[in-house]
Amino acid sequence: PQLKSGSANQSTSNKKISQYRIRLEEKQKLRFHYGITERQLLNYVRIARKAKGSTGEILLQLLEMRLDNIIFRLGMAPTIPGARQLVNHKHIIVNHRIVDIPSYRCKPQDFITIKNRQKSQDIITKNIDFNQKYKIPNHLTYNSLEKKGFVNQILDRKLIGLKINELLVVEYYSRQA
Repeated sequence: PQLKSGSANQSTSNKKISQYRIRLEEKQKLRFHYGITERQLLNYVRIARKAKGSTGEILLQLLEMRLDNIIFRLGMAPTIPGARQLVNHKHIIVNHRIVDIPSYRCKPQDFITIKNRQKSQDIITKNIDFNQKYKIPNHLTYNSLEKKGFVNQILDRKLIGLKINELLVVEYYSRQA
């Protein structure tokens, strides 16, 4: 009894992918990229809905302006979870204050420095040396002499290198809330 190759898989591959599934997958891509919980993403969607402008664009701006994401984009951490850990362990100072909340929302004109402790300096200097090959986005500036990051402006949607259709994420939540 020989099995026909592909006959078992054919029935699943011919199925039409539902609109719900497409939206769910986009939402999950966004969640996993930024490493946030379902509740956090829902809260960001609600904030974006209340703001003036394109809900999807504002949602991405809110996520990009999180402290853990900015530390990652500045090259101070190799990954977003790594940046979150640096913030949680109080290695990061924003505007002369230690901030230990990874979801802290940075604003334009914020400057981000490293705690003046040898361990903090060593960890972040090592990460910056390793991540030098990556380009820092235009909305951020990093001064390697002073070891200071600066938020110039809110990020423009066109500059986000993420292949996500944020409109599908907003549509996913419009059915729920």
